[in-house]
Amino acid sequence: MIEDPQRDAIIDALLPEVPFDGWTRKSLRQALISIGEHPDDAVLYFPDGAGEMIEAFSALADARMEAEAATAGLAAFRMPARIRTIIAIRLEQNRGNKEAIRRALSWLAIPINAPRAMRITAATIDTIWYAAGDKASDFSWYSKRAILAGVYSATLLYWLHNSSEDDDATLAFLDRRLANVAGIGGFRKKIEGRVKGLKDRLPGFVRRPQAG
Repeated sequence: MIEDPQRDAIIDALLPEVPFDGWTRKSLRQALISIGEHPDDAVLYFPDGAGEMIEAFSALADARMEAEAATAGLAAFRMPARIRTIIAIRLEQNRGNKEAIRRALSWLAIPINAPRAMRITAATIDTIWYAAGDKASDFSWYSKRAILAGVYSATLLYWLHNSSEDDDATLAFLDRRLANVAGIGGFRKKIEGRVKGLKDRLPGFVRRPQAG
């Protein structure tokens, strides 16, 4: 995602409006007013409406999660602990945005929005693996992302339905999910052996360009 401080500021101003009026042009207009922008400029920033707003929010959340993960000293951890830490960062950063995320997921659950939903999920999962230091370049690149997508999606839904003021219960849930795939290597081999064309079944997953 290309950095755009103005667009990021609009997203931050938009999030408190979403619980009241959803991911709508009305919310966007109110957000613009709150930061001193003209409300009629709403169409200029997100001409594609709700989907574009939601995708921009998720991309911003991905970037912020990755930035904080880079300062978390993850190199000292094994991979499952890295994944747990990164997801914990994501939840903590967005604890105040639960209703906005809930409404985003409801919009993305509409069948016609499935391609965008897959693209958003794929981007988040790839960011988590990348922040964790994953260097896979073979078929496991896809299978590991498929596995984590299931873990992350289940954890996110649990988090949204949990009313605790902290994320302890959700992280305990995440720990159980990660324990279930502790033999992630063996589980991955089963997927690779049984599902032909997995790459084609994961259209949202696109490799990042390799550094250097």
